[in-house]
Amino acid sequence: MRHTTPNIEKGICYGQADIDVTQTFESEVKRIEQLLPAGSKCISSPLLRCRRMADRISEGYELDNRLKEMSFGEWEQKKWSDINKNTLDQWMQDFVNNAPPRGESFEDLKKRVQDFWNDLTKNKSTEKIVVCTHGGVIRSIVAHLLSMPLEQVFNFHLDFASLTKVAIHHQQFRLEYLNR
Repeated sequence: MRHTTPNIEKGICYGQADIDVTQTFESEVKRIEQLLPAGSKCISSPLLRCRRMADRISEGYELDNRLKEMSFGEWEQKKWSDINKNTLDQWMQDFVNNAPPRGESFEDLKKRVQDFWNDLTKNKSTEKIVVCTHGGVIRSIVAHLLSMPLEQVFNFHLDFASLTKVAIHHQQFRLEYLNR
């Protein structure tokens, strides 16, 4: 599940910036709560925009740092238009392998998310789990499941307060839906 709409001006770079959510939180949560499986375990990114959602849908939940959004390092909370154009262009040409200054590349994000995913799926439990996280994390998981090159992770849209469902049967993974 992707967090609700963040309370930040459009055009601002934010990844691991710990920002709150907008006034639309209640309506967004009400819509998504109806889609969640009853009695689910919840694991959340520790960033506020995810914790707010986890607080609402779960009486008790785990926090996992590996579920944080990609770090944009020195670019965090800067306007994209204020970032040096040459540096930004270099990064955009290969965001998979290049990292913003003091940030992480998409490959770095993928590695920590894959570590989380491996820990989550090695358990053969039939427990339903809701993961409160960010767009980059969801894109990384979907790319892994579909054997999609990371360069293509922006070829699909993810709304705020959306669900993506993965079913696991006998260690076989199936993407049941995306961005619902």
